[in-house]
Amino acid sequence: MKKNNEYFIKTTILILFFSLSFKNITAQNSSFNENVRFGGGIGLGFSNNFFSATLEPSALYQFNSQWALGVGLNFTYNSQKDFYKSTIIGGTLTGLYTPIPNIQLSGEFQQLHVNRKYDNAAVFYRDEKYWFPALLLGVGYQTNNVTVGVRYDVLYDDDKSIYGSPWSPFLRVYF
Repeated sequence: MKKNNEYFIKTTILILFFSLSFKNITAQNSSFNENVRFGGGIGLGFSNNFFSATLEPSALYQFNSQWALGVGLNFTYNSQKDFYKSTIIGGTLTGLYTPIPNIQLSGEFQQLHVNRKYDNAAVFYRDEKYWFPALLLGVGYQTNNVTVGVRYDVLYDDDKSIYGSPWSPFLRVYF
């Protein structure tokens, strides 16, 4: 029992020490923290019997009123009727440029792990698990914290890409 109490006291002191240290570090870097924005995007894609939904939480560092760079996660679900379903998890590196007010250009590199399962027994495909990149170039209309637009995957491949088309609309929100 005594050993458990000592462990609890030492752990509590250690957590308190790190909490106070972190508070001091963040106070010194308050200008950095003021330039970090959280949010992300959602995406929907439709094509011939194809559906895709994406959720992309991310964080950006806003260098100035025109430039931002960030990282995020990607969670995507795809389905092609009577053919396959897939789940995708990956990471994203995002760059945003606002050349004029309300117009935002974006570049996003994604490295994605695809887990595709085929629904149709008549199709002679095996279930697949693989990594695949996407390089999305986009343009959107920005108002306050919201950007609505369209992006194009320049690495699009009919057989391997997670998107049903190289074109996909997006909605991006950052706070």
